[in-house]
Amino acid sequence: MKLVDFAFKVTLTISIAAIVSMAIARFFWQRYIDRKENISHEMVEAQNIETNAPRLYAILPFTPIIGVLIFDGKWGPELHIITILVIRMLLAAMCEFLRFFNAKTIYAGLDVAYKGMAEAFSSVVVLLVAAGVFAQGLSTIGFISGLIGLVQSFGSGAPLIMLVLVVITMLAAMTTGSGNAPFYAFVELIPKLASQMGINPAYLAIPMLQASNLGRTISPVSGVVVAVAGMAKVLPFEVVKRTSVPVLVGLIVVVVATEILIPA
Repeated sequence: MKLVDFAFKVTLTISIAAIVSMAIARFFWQRYIDRKENISHEMVEAQNIETNAPRLYAILPFTPIIGVLIFDGKWGPELHIITILVIRMLLAAMCEFLRFFNAKTIYAGLDVAYKGMAEAFSSVVVLLVAAGVFAQGLSTIGFISGLIGLVQSFGSGAPLIMLVLVVITMLAAMTTGSGNAPFYAFVELIPKLASQMGINPAYLAIPMLQASNLGRTISPVSGVVVAVAGMAKVLPFEVVKRTSVPVLVGLIVVVVATEILIPA
């Protein structure tokens, strides 16, 4: 499946349904918690972030998405996502050059970008290597064949195996506090499971993708929960208590929407 089709025609629809349902659930759940704990709301002044960048620069982080939509072979020539990202970096560098007319400033900014890319790349590569080893280990010990046999014994087929993978991914995300690690670990199993059981790979992969991202928001050890708890001066478990119900509602919507919108 093409990247644009997977992201915008399949995944985006399910994501929007989950976001709307979580927003509604969050409104009622937060109000319930506030009333139960007799919490009154207070206005807190947010710190101003000082920056000298033009406001027009706010569009730069969205240029890769815009590029994917434009250079899809219909509106413009079809370009690989890596090519689009390189063009995006050149565009940002040109904007900075037109602003300062100073090459040293441009190279200093690019140096920061390169170091950030290297740090992110190293962590992703480690996760991919570990995921490959983990998936191969599960295949070697017969996990895949055992899982298929278990599902076939229940006679439920695709829906049951999708739910099993979603639960495993969700628990792994809650335990590790990462949205990437559990998905990379288990997505390696999808091609083999899909081919052996005759299931659409997207039917299994998309709920796992959503579950991994949702799982870290109810993990007390995830970076985002710890950061929010620190800013709010509360324990991480207080944050998890408030995110738990909306996240579970979103997960249910993801599973139902996958069952409706994606053929197994």
